[in-house]
Amino acid sequence: MARMHVAWRLLVPFLAAEVNSFSSRPSLSSSKAISYSMGSSSFTNFPTSLAMSTTTDSWETLQSAASNTPVGSSLDEESASRTAGTGAAFVQNKLRLFGADEKPKLTLYRDHAGWCPYCQKTMLLIEEKRIPINIELVPMRSYGDKPESFLRIVPSGLLPALLVETSDGRKQVVTESQVIMELLDSWHPVEDGFKQMMPSEEDSASMQRYRQLSNLERELFSWWCTLIFRPEGPSFGSPGMLGKLMGKSSEPAMSGAMSGFLECLEKVDNALASTKGPWFFDWAEHPTMIDFIYVSHVERMLASAAFWKGLDLRSDKYQQQFPALNAWLDAFEKRECYLAFKSDYYTHVKDIPPQYGPGYDGGFEDERISFQKNISGKDGKSWTLPLSFDDDVQPLYRGPPLPLCALKAAGISGDNGELASEGTSYEKAEPEQMAEACRQMAGWKIASNGSAVAKFAARGGPEGSRNPRKGFGAELADPYAMSDEKLIPSVETALKSVCVALLAQGGPSAHDAALNEMKDNLQTQISKDQARDVASSLAYLRDRIGVPRDLPLASARQLRAHLNAAIDVLH
Repeated sequence: MARMHVAWRLLVPFLAAEVNSFSSRPSLSSSKAISYSMGSSSFTNFPTSLAMSTTTDSWETLQSAASNTPVGSSLDEESASRTAGTGAAFVQNKLRLFGADEKPKLTLYRDHAGWCPYCQKTMLLIEEKRIPINIELVPMRSYGDKPESFLRIVPSGLLPALLVETSDGRKQVVTESQVIMELLDSWHPVEDGFKQMMPSEEDSASMQRYRQLSNLERELFSWWCTLIFRPEGPSFGSPGMLGKLMGKSSEPAMSGAMSGFLECLEKVDNALASTKGPWFFDWAEHPTMIDFIYVSHVERMLASAAFWKGLDLRSDKYQQQFPALNAWLDAFEKRECYLAFKSDYYTHVKDIPPQYGPGYDGGFEDERISFQKNISGKDGKSWTLPLSFDDDVQPLYRGPPLPLCALKAAGISGDNGELASEGTSYEKAEPEQMAEACRQMAGWKIASNGSAVAKFAARGGPEGSRNPRKGFGAELADPYAMSDEKLIPSVETALKSVCVALLAQGGPSAHDAALNEMKDNLQTQISKDQARDVASSLAYLRDRIGVPRDLPLASARQLRAHLNAAIDVLH
C-alpha cells in the first residue's frame, strides 16, 4: 500500500523524556472575560489545605493530592497494570500480554506519539485480536532522530516494523503495515482462540468483497488527497449560471474535488449499508481487518475536511446523507481500544501536513472559518472557561470520554445505565460530575511530572527555543530546543496553581474557590516583569498538548482551558 513515513509530534513531557520546541514565541490569544460559575457535583469535598499558596507546595505534595482523588487513585493503579502488560489499551503501552505467561516473541516498533495511521491500524488489530506483543516507541523523522539501536535493526527507518524472534534464536524484521497485519492474523488463528479478521480463503464471495473494499479505500484516499492537498478548482452550483444549467441552483457551490470525494464516500456508505451493520462484514460481531484499514485514514479525513474545507461529516446533515458511515464511526467510538489511539482534530491538523503536505483552504468558507477557530481554540469557547458540556465540532460523549477505570472511580455510568462500560454513549452523564473527573485526570497528569513539564513550557520564554542542532519538518517539533532557565521557577509556580485548580473536589463552589485562589497566586507570586513571559510559556505548553498521547480530548480541553485562564490573568 502507498505509504507516508513521517508524522508530527506535539510532545509535552508527561509521558516521555524527549521534547520538542517551536522556534518563535506562541500566541497568547484566549478569552478576555471568564466566568467561573459551574453546576453541582456528587464528589466528596477536596481537602481545603491544598487551596492555599502554592509557592511552597512541592510537586510531590501535589502528586500525593492527585493520587488521593478518586480518578487519580484509579489512574495510579491502571498505570502499574499497563507497565506489567495487563492494563487497558493505551497509546504508549510497551507490553501487551493478554493473559500470556511468557514474554512475547514479537516486537512491534511504532511511532512514539501514536499518530501514524499505519501504526494505528496495526495496533487496532493487535488490541482486537489480543495478540501478546512487545512494543518499542520510535520517533518519526518529522519530529525527531531515530535511535541508532533501531536503525541497526531497521536500516530503512520505516514504521511500523515487526521483529520476529524464532524458537532457534533467529530474528527477522518485517515492514509495511498491510503485510504485518496479515502475518499477525495468520499466526494467531481462530482455532487457537483468536478472533477472525480476514474472510476464509474458501469463501470466494467474501474474499472478492474484501478486495473490492480495499480498492475502494485506495480510491477514497486518492480523492481525499486531491481535495485537501491540492488547490481546489472552480466551484459549480448556486448562484452561478453553470450550476443553474446543471440543475443545482439550490445546492451550495462545490468543486469537482469536493463532489468526487463526497461521491466516493457515498460508495463507502453503500458498502456499509449492504451489511446488517455496523461493520463491513456480517460474519463478525467485531471490526475486522478491512475496518481497521479504513478507520485510521477516515479519522484524519474528518479532521482535515472540517478544518480546511468547512465540511463536518459528523454533522446532522451528513448523518442523514451517510447514515451507515456514521453508524460505523459511532460503533468505533464506543470501543475503548479505538479511543485509546484516537486523536482530536487539533492534533491531526498539526500532524497531517508533515505526512502528506500542506492542506489548502477552500470548500464552504463560513463553516471553515468557524471550524478553524473552534479546532484551534480561538473561538472564545472551545478552550475557554467555563467550558460547555460538549464540543460544537467534536462530540465528546458518543463513547467513553475517559479510561473506564477513571469513569468507574468517578461513579459515572453510561447511557445504558451501567457503571463505566464501553459500547455505550455518555451524553446523559451529569455535566459537573463529568467535568470534575476530566479535570482530575488533567491535574493528575501535570502533577505526575510537574518539574519536567515546567522546564518544557519554559521554552516559550524570551531566552527559550534556542536550537543548538537542527529543526524538523513538523511545525511545532524541535527536540533539541532549550528552556529559558531563569524563567523555570516562575513557570513552576504558575503550573502549580493551575494544577491545584484542576484537582479541586467538592463541586462548583470548590472549583470556583480554586480558580480564585489560582488568580490570587498568579497576581501575587509572579512578578510583573515576568508575567508576560510566563504567560508565553503557558501558551507554548497549551499549543503542544497532544491527544491521545498526553490526555483524551475530554481531559485535554480542560487543561487547555485552565492554562488559558492563567494566561488571561498574567497577560
